[in-house]
Parts: sequence; structure tokens; C-alpha cells
Amino acid sequence: MGKLNLHLLFFAAAILCMPAGSACDMEDFDRARAHMVKKQIVSRGIKDPRVIKAMETVARHLFVPPATRHFSYGDYPVSIGEGQTISQPYIVAYMTEALELSADNRVLEIGTGSGYQAAILAELAKDVYSIEIVETLGKRAQKILAEVGYKNIHIMIGDGHKGWPDMAPFDAIIVTCAADDIPQALVSQLKDGGRMIIPVGRRDGVQQLVKLTKAGDSIKTKKMMDVRFVPMVKE
Repeated sequence: MGKLNLHLLFFAAAILCMPAGSACDMEDFDRARAHMVKKQIVSRGIKDPRVIKAMETVARHLFVPPATRHFSYGDYPVSIGEGQTISQPYIVAYMTEALELSADNRVLEIGTGSGYQAAILAELAKDVYSIEIVETLGKRAQKILAEVGYKNIHIMIGDGHKGWPDMAPFDAIIVTCAADDIPQALVSQLKDGGRMIIPVGRRDGVQQLVKLTKAGDSIKTKKMMDVRFVPMVKE
């Protein structure tokens, strides 16, 4: 399907959802999610079957504010308020696949945001620890995740630069906002063999998605792709 037809699909979904804030039929959301996975995720090279299954399973629209819910499955980030966004679906899948998660892993997420990325991680890992600096977003995500039924996601309101030392070490760390530099506190909270994926760079400049792998006292760094994320905020 071309870009024009893709845009028409989501325009049709928007019409079905009018007036803003009203609920779409679940079948419409299910069809949109299946189309998202096929055209935005699988066709772009995401191969991990567990990641694909998680993207098929998690109802992304539940994490988007009602007024913009009809944009939930579009191929772009969506505003969630407070100057923050829910990331483009492909980026969520790409970053998740890069973490190489197994079912017994413990994951730290920096930037809870809507709670959607945490839900994807919770489908793949044993426990997810997520930190959000914006209290209103953190509490809203916590409420949504509880309503959906996740019991393995733990949210803390605080500065993500510091990580969550009381719960460290972690098998994997994912940062969903751009840091000027890689926070060493986060590196120190990785297990031996642990992986971290983080956007690095200033908002008004080039940002690189970077993957770090810890091996003893050494860190292997790999640049993945150019990205654009909201900045990582300090207290």
C-alpha cells in the first residue's frame, strides 16, 4: 500500500472516531494495529517473532489521549501532552529488538511517557522498571498499565539520569529520550553482558541511536541510526 492509501486509512479511522475523544469500534483498532505491524514493522525488517507478537498484542490506542486516539497506529510519533510524544511504532519495535530480551530479563526504561513502550517490554521480559520525570505522565501511565493488567511494571517518578540503583543491575536499559552524553550512572547499572540502547545528541542537532554492550570492564558501542527524540530532562 502506498503512502497516500496509508494516509487514507488513518483518515478513515479518524472519521470513525469523531467527535474527538469518542471511542472507535474495537474492530477498527484491531485492523489498524494488524496493518501497522504488517506494513510498518515486518516489511521494514523487524524479525524477532516475540517482538512482532508484542506489537500485535499491545493495544497502542489505549496509551494515546482520547483527542488524538485516531492517530494511534499512524507511521509517526503522537503527542501525549506535556511536550512529550509516544514514539513511532517502528522505532519502538526497532529499539526493543535491539535489546535482545529473554523472558527472565529485568529491564530499566528511562522515560515512561505514555507507558506503551513499557507494555511492549513487559510482554518480553520478567520485570520492567520505568522512570518518568514528569509526574502527571508517570501517574497516568501507571493508571493505564494497571487497568490493562500489567503486574510486572514498576514506575518511579524521578530523574532518569540517576537510574534506579536500588533495583540494579539490569539485563537491559532502554532510554526513550535523547541525552547529550551517555549517563555513566546507567552504564554502571548494567549487568555483565547487559545491553543499553539510547539516543544521544542535542535536540537541535544530529541525534544517533547508540547500542552499548557491557563485557566486564569494557563497553562495546555501536551506532544504529539517526533519530529525533525529545530531550532527556534533569531535575
